[in-house]
Amino acid sequence: MARMGVLYGELASRVAAVLAAGERPVSLAGDCLSSLAVMAGLQRAGIDASLLWFDAHGDFNTPETSPSGFLGGMPLAMAAGRGDLRLVEALRLRPIDEARITLSDARDLDPQERLAVAASRMTHIADVADLLQRPLPGGPLYVHFDTDIVDAAESPAQNYPVAGGPSAELMAQVFRQLSRSASVVAVSVSAWNPRLAGAAQSRRISMALIETLLGTG
Repeated sequence: MARMGVLYGELASRVAAVLAAGERPVSLAGDCLSSLAVMAGLQRAGIDASLLWFDAHGDFNTPETSPSGFLGGMPLAMAAGRGDLRLVEALRLRPIDEARITLSDARDLDPQERLAVAASRMTHIADVADLLQRPLPGGPLYVHFDTDIVDAAESPAQNYPVAGGPSAELMAQVFRQLSRSASVVAVSVSAWNPRLAGAAQSRRISMALIETLLGTG
C-alpha cells in the first residue's frame, strides 16, 4: 500500500498542477483506484467537487463485504471513507460526503455490496437514461468513467465484462449533456484492455465517448 501511495501521490500532484494552470485534468488508467489520486489532486487545488461514477460494478466493497478481497472493487467505498483507508490517508484525501456521490449503472454488485449501496447516502441511478431527465448536482463535478459500463456486446475488451447495460449511443447522449453543462472539472477513465479480443472496437468506442464528454469530439 505504501508503494501505491507513492505512485498515486505523483498522479495527485500532476492533477493539482494541471488545475492550477487553468486546465482540466484527464486521467487514463488501467483501474479505478487512480480515481482516489484525482480526487486528492482536486482537493489540493482547492476544488470541492461532487462525484459522478459510471461503472458496470459498484466498486463499493470493503474487506468485510468483498468475496474476493480484490482492491479494485473498493475505491468508491474508500472515497466515501469506508473500509481500508491506508491509501486514502497516504494521499491526504478527505473522504467525500456520500450524499455528493452519484453511482450510475452498477449492474453487477456482490451480495453484501448491494446491501451497502442500498443503505448508503449515495444516489444510485441504475438506468443511465434517467440521467437525461435529472438535474445535475450543483457546483463542480468530477466524472469517473469505467469503460466496462458499455454493454460488453459492443465493447468486449474489458477485464471484467458484464452483459447488458447502456449502449455506446446512450452513453454518448449522457456525456453530451454533461459536456454542455460546463460543470465537469476533471475526468478519470478506467480503460479497456488492449490485449483482449475486440480491443480495437473497444478503443474506438471508448475514445469517442471520452471526446464527447470533454466536448472535443
